[in-house]
Amino acid sequence: MAKEISALLKLQVRGGAANPSPPVGPALGSKGVNIMEFCKQFNARTQDKAGKLLPVVITVYADKSFNFIIKQPPVAVQLLESAKLKSGSGVPNLEKVGKVTWVQIQAIAENKMSDLNCFTISSAMEMVAGTARSMGLTVSGSKPSNN
Repeated sequence: MAKEISALLKLQVRGGAANPSPPVGPALGSKGVNIMEFCKQFNARTQDKAGKLLPVVITVYADKSFNFIIKQPPVAVQLLESAKLKSGSGVPNLEKVGKVTWVQIQAIAENKMSDLNCFTISSAMEMVAGTARSMGLTVSGSKPSNN
C-alpha cells in the first residue's frame, strides 16, 4: 500500500552544503521532518556537485518520512558558468553582457534534458538559447543541425 503524501517541497540548495539554517530548516521543520537526517542524506548524495546550486523536490509523507529527487542546476546558472559571468544583464534587450556558443548551449541542453519539458535536443537547445537571450547573452556561431 502506498504512503499518503502530506507535502511536496521545492528548494534550491548548494550541493554538499545543506544545513539546518534557512531555507532548509524552516521549510522541513514546519512539516515535521527530521532536518539533520535530510541534510546528511542530501550532502552524501551531492558530494560530487559541491557548491553548485541544485533544485531538490522533497516529498513528505504522513508518517513524517521523506523522499527527495535532486535535479540538474538551473539553466541560468549553467549559462553564467559557461560565460564566466557573475550575473545577467539588467536590461537584456539593450545591454549585452557576454557570449555563449551553440556548442556550449548544446552541452547545457544535453545536461538539463531530463528536467526540461521537451522531447528533442533541438527544442531543448532553443529553450536554453531563449534563456541566454533573456539574460543579455549573445548566442554566437551557427546552430548545429540535430534532430
